[in-house]
Amino acid sequence: MTTETGKAVRRVAASKPAVKRKTKAAPTEQVAEVVAEIIEAPSQGLTPIGDQDVFFFREGTHARLYRFFGCHLGDGRARFTVWAPNARSVAVIGDFNDWDDTRHVANVRWDGSGLWQVEVPDVHHGQRYKYVIWTERGDRLEKADPFARYAENAPATASIAWDASDYEWNDAAWMDQRPSRNALDSPMSVYEVHLGSWRRRADGTFLGYREAATQLAAYVTGMNFTHVELMPITEHPFYGSWGYQCTGYFAPTSRYGTPQDFKFLVDTLHQVGVAVILDWVPSHFPADAHGLAQFDGSHLYEHADPRQGFHPEWNSSIFNFGRNEVRAFLLSSAMYWLDEFHIDSLRVDAVASMLYLDYARNHGEWIPNRHGGRENLEAISFLQLLNASAYRDHPGVQVIAEESTAWPMVSRPTDMGGLGFGMKWNMGWMHDALAYMRQNPVHRRYHHNLLTFSMMYAFTENFMLPLSHDEVVYGKGSLINKMPGDEWQQFANLRLLFGHMWAHPGKKLVFMGGEIGQRAEWAHDGAVDWRALEHDPHRGLQRWVEDLNRLYRAKPALYELDFEPAGFEWINPDDAEHSVLSYLRKARDGSTLLVVVNFTPVPRDNYMVGVPKAGRWRELLNSDAKLYGGSGIGNLSMTKTVPTATHGRFQSLNLRLPPLGVLIFEHEGGKA
Repeated sequence: MTTETGKAVRRVAASKPAVKRKTKAAPTEQVAEVVAEIIEAPSQGLTPIGDQDVFFFREGTHARLYRFFGCHLGDGRARFTVWAPNARSVAVIGDFNDWDDTRHVANVRWDGSGLWQVEVPDVHHGQRYKYVIWTERGDRLEKADPFARYAENAPATASIAWDASDYEWNDAAWMDQRPSRNALDSPMSVYEVHLGSWRRRADGTFLGYREAATQLAAYVTGMNFTHVELMPITEHPFYGSWGYQCTGYFAPTSRYGTPQDFKFLVDTLHQVGVAVILDWVPSHFPADAHGLAQFDGSHLYEHADPRQGFHPEWNSSIFNFGRNEVRAFLLSSAMYWLDEFHIDSLRVDAVASMLYLDYARNHGEWIPNRHGGRENLEAISFLQLLNASAYRDHPGVQVIAEESTAWPMVSRPTDMGGLGFGMKWNMGWMHDALAYMRQNPVHRRYHHNLLTFSMMYAFTENFMLPLSHDEVVYGKGSLINKMPGDEWQQFANLRLLFGHMWAHPGKKLVFMGGEIGQRAEWAHDGAVDWRALEHDPHRGLQRWVEDLNRLYRAKPALYELDFEPAGFEWINPDDAEHSVLSYLRKARDGSTLLVVVNFTPVPRDNYMVGVPKAGRWRELLNSDAKLYGGSGIGNLSMTKTVPTATHGRFQSLNLRLPPLGVLIFEHEGGKA
């Protein structure tokens, strides 16, 4: 940072009202200039931490701590910086000093920040290290670096001195296009992947980041997905946690390769036009001895009181969102993945657990906020800061909330009082849709409201419709096995579910294996059952998803107004007797698609549907086509209106509805 920039930051820091405004909304022009320079500054080397950085760290608004904290290599030595305000002494041990905790003892800064620093000679790229922390009680702790860029492969727990600055990105074209490709009015069809169990080598070992890159890029482009969502790849000691028990908030897991290898994965996907969403977990962390828990002998990152600091559902520690330094740590982690790895979106895990103080707790097991309520005011403030910072510094990204309650304004701007996310998972739609599809078609007429209720609130948030990993584990069964009936009906039902999902307002997400009708539940220690594609029903389902994605991306009516009432219009939501829905999807230019869905295995001839325009309507997709494993019942690709008033319209189509089928039509002239 230049001297003039440092002066600018100090001037802003001296103005308390300006700093307060910065934490709540957009920064002042001075701070904005400083932030821009921080983002462009090189992230490696021995740039010392300055007074202004300490100020923003202690204020809880510093978003680039990784540029100073942790291990930084340069000039044949390394500088180590760690936050341990309650430690009696701190030293660095590693391959470079024979793990001797007497040779490189750190000095604590004079300013009361609790930062310890030491420069160590002859530290080289790839060497292992840890911090030794002596607590006030005299205990000796060995801790991994909270800011480590790389870590030993589990079960080993040391951090690794690492310089990833030598990677040359080749995704400039994507980064230029990203704001439009990742926008809320663009198509977003997400393929959710657990990297360790998507595919494996013939010997059963993991694919590396680079191997996965080429294979995953080829698959998702062939299937016409727009985005890949990676379940957490932040370093985690227990593979069976799927990454949701994270110890390394700045390190891609070494199970699959180096940080440069992970950059190659992201880069490769970008070069074929696929965006990357990273699952990120700021809600809780595990109590492993080498990790963040009781880091300096005190409850530093977590609350001391278990009613606030211990998560009973996940047996893990909860971040203390009211501690400014913890907020800056988490904020810097989020920005790190956006800055250094070109991540296009963050999916923030378990937001509901952050918002509610009584989440997963009984009466008397939680502490009310200062107003006596159950809302976690500090977590709310942090999430607003996170989102404001992400959209300020990276206008082309999205931040997506996994939030399972009716908390208002999750995806509304912070200056309106919202949490500031770009999108929210629609867990209500998912539960209702799966509950409906499980019903025997004979009984579906009695559950018709499960289909229509989602449109009562569809535009209250910017929703993503998820059929995620959570729905195919722990005895819940695979998607195909949730469907009723014989094998033919099961596949027809799943094609039906996907067709209705792709036509329904909201962005789309499906977990790996669901798109081919994998029979087995997901198992993290295995791989997707790709051999299922040797059988026609599975290949037909996969082709259906591929074609759904192709049509979805080609027709703005299916995505452009996902979050606006103008993008959807019911034709008939009330035909519970026949379990049929009919509706329109619309684009800004007036182009319109007609969707008719038959949720029973009974073909329906002479089914009248009112339409907004006379003329010929072309059948774009039919889930019952023989190509997909269906029976081939349809409307011969084209049908013409008759002047019969139906559903309040003067023109109608006389349709033949296939069993358990989805039909999508477009007027011959495009607009309707």
